[in-house]
Amino acid sequence: MVVNAEQQREVLNQYGLEMLALCQSQVEKAKDAFVNHDSDLAEEVINTEKRVNALDLKIEKDCEKFLALYTPVAIDLRFIMAIRKINFDLERIADHAEGISRYVVQENKPIEPSLLEALRFETMYETVTSMFENITTAYEHKDVKIARKVFKKDKILDKINRKSFKFIEAEIRQNIEITGQALILFSVIKKMERVGDLLKNVAEEIIFYIEADVVKHKKKK
Repeated sequence: MVVNAEQQREVLNQYGLEMLALCQSQVEKAKDAFVNHDSDLAEEVINTEKRVNALDLKIEKDCEKFLALYTPVAIDLRFIMAIRKINFDLERIADHAEGISRYVVQENKPIEPSLLEALRFETMYETVTSMFENITTAYEHKDVKIARKVFKKDKILDKINRKSFKFIEAEIRQNIEITGQALILFSVIKKMERVGDLLKNVAEEIIFYIEADVVKHKKKK
């Protein structure tokens, strides 16, 4: 069957949505595994990483094939450039989910709920989930207004991350026995903050694809 450029572009578009949904699922499962200390769920996330990597390679190869066969220009070229970068960022998000899950497998006991609450871990997760939803809507409907909602939400994650170090330092000073758990939680919070940064990157690529507007590195007015 002969596949034209438009058909191949739609195939790539669907792969992008699949990658987005898969990576969101990985983050959700990693969070649940971490909070509930569910080692079986954590192992599932770790094993699913192979599927993420396979889809990552598939998208990359199909993008290269599209460039070679159709020599796209204008919006088609921006689409391919954006898909490649979005795919790269999503794969890195999945890496962070795997990293969180490995803590669950390696540790013998769950993180103290009081620490999770004090560091607003649930707020971080809810913010990341909302960012994923915005990205999915923006991607599916080519809606730059929705994509831009991600930027403000990323600031919430940055703020929680900035405050976490001083809090953890103070907690360790009061109770040296929680050092191990506190450091793991600090690392997980850093990973969640990084997931937010990567989702912001994805939003920037969506805007670039749709409007030919390079958002990254723009000076604030």
